[in-house]
Amino acid sequence: MSASDHSEKEKQPYSNGANAVKESDVDVAAAYAPGSDAPLDPVESIELRRKIDFFLMPLMCILYLMTFADKITLGQSAILGIFADTKLTQNEFNWLNTIFYISYLAFEYPQNLALQKFPVGKWMSINIFIWAVALLAHSACKSFGALFAVRFILGMCEGAITPGFMIVTSMFYTREEQTRRVGYWFLMNGAGIIFLGLTAFGLLHTKTPNFAPWQWLMIITGLLTLVVAVLFWFFFPDSPVSARFLTADEKSKAVQRIKVNQAGVENKRWKRDQFIEAFTDPKTWLLALFVASSNIFNAVTNQRQLIVKQFGYTIGQTTLLGTVDGAVQILTILSGVYLVRYVGHAYAAVACYVPAFIGSILLNTLPSTNKIGLLFSYWTSVYAVTPYAICLGWMGSITAGHTKSKGPKFESALIFLTANRVPWAILSGFCVFSALVILALRTYLLLENKRRDREQHDDKYDDVYVAHTQADGTTIEKKVDRAFLDLTDRQNREFRYIL
Repeated sequence: MSASDHSEKEKQPYSNGANAVKESDVDVAAAYAPGSDAPLDPVESIELRRKIDFFLMPLMCILYLMTFADKITLGQSAILGIFADTKLTQNEFNWLNTIFYISYLAFEYPQNLALQKFPVGKWMSINIFIWAVALLAHSACKSFGALFAVRFILGMCEGAITPGFMIVTSMFYTREEQTRRVGYWFLMNGAGIIFLGLTAFGLLHTKTPNFAPWQWLMIITGLLTLVVAVLFWFFFPDSPVSARFLTADEKSKAVQRIKVNQAGVENKRWKRDQFIEAFTDPKTWLLALFVASSNIFNAVTNQRQLIVKQFGYTIGQTTLLGTVDGAVQILTILSGVYLVRYVGHAYAAVACYVPAFIGSILLNTLPSTNKIGLLFSYWTSVYAVTPYAICLGWMGSITAGHTKSKGPKFESALIFLTANRVPWAILSGFCVFSALVILALRTYLLLENKRRDREQHDDKYDDVYVAHTQADGTTIEKKVDRAFLDLTDRQNREFRYIL
């Protein structure tokens, strides 16, 4: 190809069918993608996945454990003396829960923009560090106003963690592998509950003058989170192409392995057309509706200790029973993500709503004297958490285009009731509503897949080249597979939605 031909093609936008694109438009993995279309050897693929699991999963799991543990410290503090020491009313306590989610919602879009612009691992590390400092500051708070401020900061930082984890999971794993990996780090919520329950039970027996058990809880969790922030900064990769634990050959193979996703690895350039598409895609709004309704159960996150205590248990019993709560959550999430393998994401999510619905009905109808029945009904209702974990893994595999998929996500801020009573009847209704939304999403994706199967092959992106200027000033051209062109799932008609 002559220089004049190449220059002419550079002026044509690839969306109009030209076969030359700028380096800034394509995925960073394009430089590592092998020239051959041959799939990676299955044995090599499994060995590489094991190595990625070994280095990635422990860090992701320990951070998610600490993130959730930190988030629910307020709930544990409720039975460790924070009401008396800070002169909180029940209404003020509820507002401390609420402001976390309001802040989360307010900073969700800026956080997602930052994840698009900056290295994912480093940005998460900064947020974890700020989070840890804010958590440590809880121990010095003596009033509602001071606690309000630090809870606001926690909500602000939280917006980087789950979206960041979803991005990293989609970078390193195939779509078939993502839901299980999301399940692994998401079930650390349960591990966080166990960790915090045992820690709180130990702190109930501390006798330190002028320093209450709830303050020790904030110090311990804050320091541990600070350590995790440092570990993340030095050891957590931003993407497969920058992962220090992979050799150059393994980086190329890691890119080749996730080529089947048709979603690439990463592109830091913000694209207006993808941003607009995110708002015009019906799938976005169905997911938003599901996330908003499925997260109603989050209303009990920081109220759970008070709820169990209301069943008639002592403070010590309530603290230890909280560890069972965590174990139940681990088992429900594990069972849910494994069920995906056999019935698909939508049906697995709906199946989990069945026991959650039954549990919430029993909580609303059993007499207050039936302590055991209420407790087991509450544990059964914990299944309501699992569909959200399933859909976190699903979201990454049904959306492509880095601005579109890593852009704004619409989660609702949850407003807690001023009365200390969980609306279990409302939870029952939202179990049914969420199940219907997820089935509607599955139907939409199924029809879209069938529509694409009937279409003729779209060869617009079959012969695309990128010009790369080397260190010596020479320019070379390399063919780029459509998987690394940073196309959205609607632009790439070869993309098929996982059900």
